[in-house]
Amino acid sequence: MTSKRGPHQTKVAPIELKSGARLDQEQFHRLYERMPADYRAELIGGVVHEPSPVSYSHGKTHVLMTKILGAYEDETPGIELLDNTTVILGDKDEVQPDLLLRVQPQFGGLSGDRGDGYISGPPELVIEIALTSRSIDLGTKRKRYAKGGVAEYLVVCLQPAQIRWFDLANDTEFAAKDGDVIKSRIFPGLWLSATSILQEGYYRSAIKLLKQGLKSDEHANFVARMK
Repeated sequence: MTSKRGPHQTKVAPIELKSGARLDQEQFHRLYERMPADYRAELIGGVVHEPSPVSYSHGKTHVLMTKILGAYEDETPGIELLDNTTVILGDKDEVQPDLLLRVQPQFGGLSGDRGDGYISGPPELVIEIALTSRSIDLGTKRKRYAKGGVAEYLVVCLQPAQIRWFDLANDTEFAAKDGDVIKSRIFPGLWLSATSILQEGYYRSAIKLLKQGLKSDEHANFVARMK
């Protein structure tokens, strides 16, 4: 039997969505939408990454950070907290951060709603919870978020337990003030403890500190600008 292909034709392997594959954002998105609903992957710098199973400590910390950031959202008009939401940052990056906090588009935020259920453009603050993903969260992801225009990047590291908060817009890392407090530049009044994350009673102390931030003049001025 003779081949139907000509002498100079070669068989092209189909593009697959799997860890390590190199795709552009449009290819990735098209393939991703065909996958089962429980499948998760991200495109980071043109490379597909499939996450590891989520540990107990990751899930517990995710809930904790959601509650703290939700308390800030409740007292701050014009902003929005989102959980595991797909964000398209460019032609090589389609990410799904653990949490993000953004200024809503109608209030001048940099991210927009595409109309198909996804966000395009950089949220002002991205939050990742890092255990097995620590090296990529502090390495490749940090670089790609900066390139995509994200202003601030908060990584909650579980081992060792610490908060790393980066001012990506100015290529620096926030330093703790008054011994233990890190303060957001983009979201005035968002104050977090730098070292006591995961300690017994952290939620109570975190909310107490956040309430101090919410009573600050800088938060009041921020709220006034957003109304």
